[in-house]
Amino acid sequence: MRRGITRIYFLKTIAAPTNVPTRAELTTGPGSTDLSKQVSDVEGWSLENSPIETPDLGSKFSTSIPGEDKAASSSLTFYEDLVSEAVETLLSKDVTGYVVILRKGDVPASKSMDIFPVRVGSRAPSYSTGTEPAKFKVSFAITDVPTLDAAVPAAS
Repeated sequence: MRRGITRIYFLKTIAAPTNVPTRAELTTGPGSTDLSKQVSDVEGWSLENSPIETPDLGSKFSTSIPGEDKAASSSLTFYEDLVSEAVETLLSKDVTGYVVILRKGDVPASKSMDIFPVRVGSRAPSYSTGTEPAKFKVSFAITDVPTLDAAVPAAS
């Protein structure tokens, strides 16, 4: 992630069956929330493959082929706002939507947008006695195949 550049949005819906949002859905739609300024930490948001071993009698070397893909455990940690509970309300347990990550920022046509269909699994405060800001962590289940390396929609 690039601090000050990477953007993270939560979208309630995306109309296209490809899960690629339009410019309006991404930045100005009623179901669009830019979470970038509240995020303190990002974990996961990648695909992993479980290879299948394919040994044979002709070699001592054990080969493998690609197996099933699965999403890594994914979460976002947020700074807790002393006054507003907007993010907590938006990302309450069982809420479904899309986490959209613009890895290289909002650069139209850049193929650096990843879209993850998600369901909120949990939201919990991150307790600490140290000298640091109050935070909470939201864990997500990735519910369908993510769309990776999509083009950022053109500016209006």
